[in-house]
Amino acid sequence: MADLLQIPINLKGNRRILHIDMDAFYAQVEMRDHPEYQTVALILARDPRTSGGHGVVATANYLARELGVHSAMSAAEALKLAPNAVFIQPNFPLYREISDQVHTIFQSITPKYETIALDEAYLDLTEQCTTFDEAIAVGHLLQQRIYAELQLTSSIGISYNKFLAKLASEHNKPAGFTVVKPSEIRAFLDEMPIEEIRGVGVKTAEKMHTLGVNNGHDLFNQEQTTLLQNFGKMGYEFYRRIRGVDDRAVEWQRSRKSIGKEHTYNPFLDTEEQVHKELRNIAVALVTALEQRQLQGKTLVLKIRTETFETETRRKTFVDLIPNDSQFIFEEGQGLFDELGGYQQPLRLVGLTITNLQNQAQTELLLPLF
Repeated sequence: MADLLQIPINLKGNRRILHIDMDAFYAQVEMRDHPEYQTVALILARDPRTSGGHGVVATANYLARELGVHSAMSAAEALKLAPNAVFIQPNFPLYREISDQVHTIFQSITPKYETIALDEAYLDLTEQCTTFDEAIAVGHLLQQRIYAELQLTSSIGISYNKFLAKLASEHNKPAGFTVVKPSEIRAFLDEMPIEEIRGVGVKTAEKMHTLGVNNGHDLFNQEQTTLLQNFGKMGYEFYRRIRGVDDRAVEWQRSRKSIGKEHTYNPFLDTEEQVHKELRNIAVALVTALEQRQLQGKTLVLKIRTETFETETRRKTFVDLIPNDSQFIFEEGQGLFDELGGYQQPLRLVGLTITNLQNQAQTELLLPLF
């Protein structure tokens, strides 16, 4: 009867999907900006010693993780595991800004990327990479650019679907790089503890163990009917995914609220001439990104960050759509910079963003006929 209920499995191995996960992202940003944190266990949470034991861990660096600290753990429990740790409050506005810079690098690789969180995304490289070797080269370039421009490490997984790419990126953190080809499915999945399979939570893992399922190989050997009876619809997903099947698309065609280009400089920009030169380069890159997506907007935003990490923004909203003209955007951006007082101290970041976006095709439909 089990054979009669079998649903055919069709493995599609022709895609090239990359998953990238920034390593301990929030903690890593703090360690980059505060070198004194690099040699200590760092926990991002309210300090339970001053908060009456309250607080939950947002994340921790790898030194703290080695002591058993993990996200969503109570700060009080984390303190017991790491009594000498440094606790700091998370700075989410800063992490969002850094995440935007990472996404700008994604955009330079492909418009087909799906953001999962501030620190991770899927990139669909199928159209530009016909072979895994080409996808691997793109992955190394992406990893190297993020480190060169932002001094942050990331882990990358490459496979032919989202399920395997995600597992691959988690396989060898931090600064990992793992590739899973169709011929490598069993070698990659069979020895994996069942708790590490995506979709298997604590309660599901307990039930798996009662069925004698302790790793990927055990799960592969379960009949489809058994998994359906014990886990419902998710049982069918387990049956498919442990065989390397996941047809979910990278959902990249979502309406965007803004498009921006910014750059972090090391060494800093220390003359007004350098700032103007970089504004012109950023304007060119911004227009290219807008044209690729056939978008225009009405609001221009300038962002700068000083050597002392003070961030300032200035925006200007136009009555009509801003033309996708780099000279126009450069001149307006230069005007916003002058409104902020012009050059006063070295800058570590300069960026331009267009918001209030509209599709060019829709804009053309709104033009008067006569």
